[in-house]
Amino acid sequence: MTQTSSASAPRSTSRPLLQTLFAQRAQAVIPSPFGAEIPGAVPVVTSFTFGLADPRLFPKADLARATAEVLAEDGDNALNYGGTFAGLIDVVLQLMRDRGVEAQPENLLIGYGSGQILGLLPQVFVEPGDVVIVEGPTFMGAVSRFAAAGARLISIPVDGEGMVVDRLEEVLRDLARQGIRPRFVYTIPTFQNPKGCTLSGPRRQKLVQLAAEYGVVVVEDEAYYDLRFAGDPLPSLAALDREGWVLHVGTFSKIVVPGVRVGWACGHPEIIRRLEMFRSEGSLGPFLGRVVARYCGEGRLQSHIQLLTRRYREKCQVMLEAIAQYFPPEVKVEAPGGGFFVWCELPPSLSASTLLQATRALGVTFLPGTHCFADGQGEHALRLAFSYQPEERIVSGIQIIGEQLHRLIHSCASGAEQQGKELSKSMDP
Repeated sequence: MTQTSSASAPRSTSRPLLQTLFAQRAQAVIPSPFGAEIPGAVPVVTSFTFGLADPRLFPKADLARATAEVLAEDGDNALNYGGTFAGLIDVVLQLMRDRGVEAQPENLLIGYGSGQILGLLPQVFVEPGDVVIVEGPTFMGAVSRFAAAGARLISIPVDGEGMVVDRLEEVLRDLARQGIRPRFVYTIPTFQNPKGCTLSGPRRQKLVQLAAEYGVVVVEDEAYYDLRFAGDPLPSLAALDREGWVLHVGTFSKIVVPGVRVGWACGHPEIIRRLEMFRSEGSLGPFLGRVVARYCGEGRLQSHIQLLTRRYREKCQVMLEAIAQYFPPEVKVEAPGGGFFVWCELPPSLSASTLLQATRALGVTFLPGTHCFADGQGEHALRLAFSYQPEERIVSGIQIIGEQLHRLIHSCASGAEQQGKELSKSMDP
């Protein structure tokens, strides 16, 4: 006789029935199409899609040394339960001082990457239907969480000087007339993702003034702050803030390695306390905190930042030179002042999705601009990440995109010419 286990496998549940169990905010989340396998597709050889760090720049030896030292000198405390390590708080306080902000421990929240902190914002600030103001384009990895919480998103355009703050003022004034107070403004003021631009000094001043005037929190996401290719840094919004309306968010992911997943928020103590209350994971693990703090000591962090800045500047220049060589002149290119990305705008007759379909078949991908807007714009734009690929792949990948751009533009022009001939023929007597 065949014996059966008392624990049977779960019965197959129809997908529509299973979805009825999800909260509305969970049902509203749409999975990203990137990362999914496309049956029969050509394997991607060169991806400019994601802002990945260059593994060749990872400080593996120094991190291994810091880990060994922590385990040898303080292993019992590092491997036990415990709160955030005071040494890491000191490191972050120094980083904030370097950014012009004199903060105290009560102004800080150390988290598992800036992504965790940005994910806490809608839990603390947003009820369904509340207004959240974002840039357009922007980093949708954060903004999609605001939308999933039920926020009504209003996009403010971004030009070569960052967010168009005059337009923000108009929106705030109009909302105030309706009795609506936005929950917060989300901005990436330095080397903006995806455009690479930096918010100008006068606009920074005005943004902080508007925050105080309308009583609106400004979330300043400074993931790329230290990756500056040229010039002197502008004051952070937090450094200009005198009334506690700016929440500054930073991360070690771009200046150490992404895998450490350590970030921080610096702001008014009441905001910090509220964010802390909603952090289900608890404080940052003491082992991780000690390793990062140890690595950052003795000048290693600043030395590594200098290396990263030099190498990413070189890779950015390689991409810009390849674009100048292979892209048609109809494509507008914005050279970034730092960060990981180059933003391109295509002619109105050409869509980024059509271009992506053509280049994907040849093993090259990028991020269409539609994935960078909260309001459906971006069909004629694309983001190219130069951070991950080696220089030779950057050149060959840009060449393939450029060849497809020339082909598609020529095809559009030929089609328009043929259409014009047919129209002219139809009008002949």
